[in-house]
Amino acid sequence: MEFIPAIDLIKGECVRLVQGDFGRQISYGDPLETALAFQTHGAQWLHLVDLDAARSVGGPNKDIIKNICHRVEMNVEVGGGIRSVSEAKDLFDAGVSRVIIGTMAIENPDLVSQVADIRADGVVVGLDYRHFEGRYEVALRGWLEGSGKDLFEVLPSLAERGACAVVATDIGRDGMLGGPDLDTLEKLLETGASHSIEIIASGGVSCPQDLIDLRSLKYQGKGLLGVISGRAIHDGRLDVGEAVLLCRT
Repeated sequence: MEFIPAIDLIKGECVRLVQGDFGRQISYGDPLETALAFQTHGAQWLHLVDLDAARSVGGPNKDIIKNICHRVEMNVEVGGGIRSVSEAKDLFDAGVSRVIIGTMAIENPDLVSQVADIRADGVVVGLDYRHFEGRYEVALRGWLEGSGKDLFEVLPSLAERGACAVVATDIGRDGMLGGPDLDTLEKLLETGASHSIEIIASGGVSCPQDLIDLRSLKYQGKGLLGVISGRAIHDGRLDVGEAVLLCRT
């Protein structure tokens, strides 16, 4: 299991949002300095989210993403506002290893296939979900809208279209430091194994024990591909070096 530290970008700054609320924004400074610090502590992957692009707001983030890709030796995955093949290709050309498609993977699933044709191992789908009336409803547009579709219903079709992995984020836990949604992730591992798609956990990680719990999740001997954490790192609750070692043990 890979530990993947996260940086969310707004207007060129490294920030975190609590439960996706742009009114509850915490700034953590320069994103390049933060990325280089993650690398120094042994991280091999970096998770970047362009929150301005997700809201169709212009800004300096594309240049910052390109600069980070050129300056670090880590693999970089990027999400936020990827709505076309050309946008995905621009990111690949900038040095991005994986693109994360969110809302458009649900509304225009052909986009997943088209981007997978460019890079078979480069398409990840971001599935942000809420527990709702006994279901796991996938949310759209920065969590502002419900899709009416269940997490476990859409996963197989995304695998068929060429997604190599999904980032599963429990909206109720994101940024809250209350621990990950282990039960749902365990079910996702089973579904993923049946359809040859990897699972990356996101949301709720707050301490080393959470990483140990996530690492222990297995289905037929196969575990999570990775775990993403942002706020716990920036708040000093998790040390990146320790987290990397815990996840790889």
